Amino acid sequence: MKILHLDKNHELLLNQLNDLGFTNYEDYTSSKSDIESKISDYDGIIIRSRFSIDKKFIGVAKNLKFIGRVGAGLENIDCDYAEEKGIYLISAPEGNRNAVGEHTLGLLLSLFNKLNKADKEVSQGKWLREANRGLELDGKTIGLIGYGNMGKAFAKKLRGFDVNVLCYDIKDNVGDENCKQVSLRELQEKADVLSLHTPQTELTLNMVNAAFINKFKNPFWLINTARGKSVVTKDLVAALDSGKILGAGLDVLEYEKSSFENLFKIEELKFRWMRKGKKSNLPEAFQYLINADNVILSPHVAGWTIESNIKLAQTIVDKIKAKFC
Repeated sequence: MKILHLDKNHELLLNQLNDLGFTNYEDYTSSKSDIESKISDYDGIIIRSRFSIDKKFIGVAKNLKFIGRVGAGLENIDCDYAEEKGIYLISAPEGNRNAVGEHTLGLLLSLFNKLNKADKEVSQGKWLREANRGLELDGKTIGLIGYGNMGKAFAKKLRGFDVNVLCYDIKDNVGDENCKQVSLRELQEKADVLSLHTPQTELTLNMVNAAFINKFKNPFWLINTARGKSVVTKDLVAALDSGKILGAGLDVLEYEKSSFENLFKIEELKFRWMRKGKKSNLPEAFQYLINADNVILSPHVAGWTIESNIKLAQTIVDKIKAKFC
């Protein structure tokens, strides 16, 4: 079988597939249309998020037997049409779930202890102890929306704390010893912290909007290591401004391009100008986030560790081997 690799991944992916007898080809630079012109020559493709695998692409991939996505989600693939064509879909949420769980906990603890604010102040010669008095996680109720690989990994990390962990999921009976499954209404009544662990679907697009936020009984903290487009940023900012949301840790933003590799469609220089207070065309809501002391941002790297790079690649190899060898 001939496999076309469209994104660079850990070298073990190529090495082990070669050892299994697959013929591997790499093309990390050609345009999508150029790939479409030759994709019928291949039995499989491996991609991260370089471009979408849509109906047109699948239509010309006459011999395609599988698509391997080195990541957790498959939203950049027309899964229904691919499955209709008999194409086997492979993802690797097992490969980066631990990384996401650790990053989520890191964001939460950093927010509670004002670490980003304190770090900036100390670097400016300010020693403000009372202004940086933190909160303890013990005694809080942590609400998770989505209790699959990522949600379960985060709940496992919380076992060392004296917290109440609740989850809401569209699937029944997903709760376990680390987390009690409840209705969305109960979660909104009890949560001090909301952490998102959902894929990008029609149900989760713009899920966290003003109406959703206002259904929470108490002010709460928001963590999003899932998908940026699940949160309406302007509504988040309004809630931060009013105090309904106490702070936010965001690894993902609705402004990300679909490849997740870039933010907006602007030059990095414009971003630097904005940070210096000069005029830019960036959304007002985003400018609020980057200047807020109670917001921590990271560039979609929750699942992006040295270890997960290896584990993601190994998971893809193992699933290809199990299906085709």
